[in-house]
Amino acid sequence: MQEEFERLYETYHHSLFQYLFYMVRDKETAEELVQEVYIKVFHSIDSFEGKSSEKTWLYSIARHVGIDWIRKQNRKKRKWLGVLGPLSKEEIRDPAPLPEEIVSAKDEAREVFAGMEHCTPDQRQVLVLRFVDSLSINEAAEILGWSESKVKTTQHRAIKKLQDVLGNDNSTSERRAGQ
Repeated sequence: MQEEFERLYETYHHSLFQYLFYMVRDKETAEELVQEVYIKVFHSIDSFEGKSSEKTWLYSIARHVGIDWIRKQNRKKRKWLGVLGPLSKEEIRDPAPLPEEIVSAKDEAREVFAGMEHCTPDQRQVLVLRFVDSLSINEAAEILGWSESKVKTTQHRAIKKLQDVLGNDNSTSERRAGQ
């Protein structure tokens, strides 16, 4: 079991970190959440039935850990906002660097990552799974617990949103997305 756990860690920890980083937008938090994912994996590896691929199983755990963390943060924010009273949007803004500030120095990539801020959380998850982590539509559907059709629709809408935000035409990005 130890060897299997180590193999899973070595194979997937970087991809899971990247996925969680895009969800939470903070390096230290993403590192902590990856550790939490692997604690859950360690405790449940014997019960993994193989109904999905190990990659899908790990991403599903990571997704749930990330969502739980986000919900916890939202509860904390609501609690503090209730205590502090109304604040302006600038006062609430997270001072942590955004993914585009850390991940890429290229202008085009920064524009795309900034454009992703205009997408819904579901759209961002699909974009990250499909184009950053290079997962198939089927794998993304399994991880998200959605139908392939919903992944395709969400991906299409996310790409359209990015094109609208970035002012690009439909041709190049849409063709790439269909591949």
